[in-house]
Amino acid sequence: MTGILLIDKPADWTSNDVVQKLRGILHERRVGHAGTLDPMATGLLTVFIGRATRAVEFAEQDAKRYRAKLRLGITTDTQDSTGRILSENEANVTPADLEQVLTLFRGETRQTPPMYSAVKVNGERLYKLARRGETVERPERRITIHSLKLLGQEGDDWILDIRCSKGTYIRTLCHDIGETLGCGGCMSALRRTEAGCFTVEEAHTLEETARAADDGCVEKLLLPTDLLFQNYPAWTVSAAAEERIRNGNSIRISEKSPILRLYSEKGEFLALGQNTDGECRTIKSFFEVLTT
Repeated sequence: MTGILLIDKPADWTSNDVVQKLRGILHERRVGHAGTLDPMATGLLTVFIGRATRAVEFAEQDAKRYRAKLRLGITTDTQDSTGRILSENEANVTPADLEQVLTLFRGETRQTPPMYSAVKVNGERLYKLARRGETVERPERRITIHSLKLLGQEGDDWILDIRCSKGTYIRTLCHDIGETLGCGGCMSALRRTEAGCFTVEEAHTLEETARAADDGCVEKLLLPTDLLFQNYPAWTVSAAAEERIRNGNSIRISEKSPILRLYSEKGEFLALGQNTDGECRTIKSFFEVLTT
């Protein structure tokens, strides 16, 4: 069993919880995900099954899109509404006030990871230090907010639509927006709606996946691994070239594109290849390796 499974992660589950559950449902040890979601978050989790797990590192680089709820006037130690409240203030903010501040966060910027995160400092996860009541200096990271839109207001929360680069912490973005407004803020809800070329509308619940497995048709839910690389040109190789690829050797091609999807004559996705002056080497192989 190999392919990409799009899961609509429920609240109060860690991303690893989902992976462990799927290993049991699918009876497959090789399961991984791209792009961790906090337990309070819901939405699209891109899961890789079998040989497709080799593609996780590529999917992690993709831009993500979220719908977040921003609650102004409250700051917490986790920068979201699940944390311990540190301050409460009046938040007399108009839509125009918020729109003006949002312009400051669009485009390339820098962000300091929160203490409650899996980032390592001096070899230790920040959240472990935070649980001990420790605070340490964290290096800023460069991020890109491709789009940041105010969709409206729902009760005490402002609704934001955000498309951003890898490594962006939405709860930190909410915290920083609140700080800039002078009243403080935290994230009160989060849903991932897109990851790369995939959308949450295509995703399945864990219950749907379990039913499909019980009915023996779970493979119908899987997307092909090469869908992740659809922006790269496809190149079909000869039987002799296929053998070279399977043995880890480079091949000669006439294509000019620097990165290619390589296929066998039978249509099997073999590898992602790096082409330099007509010599194509495997970046990552995806063909099944037969064991004896």
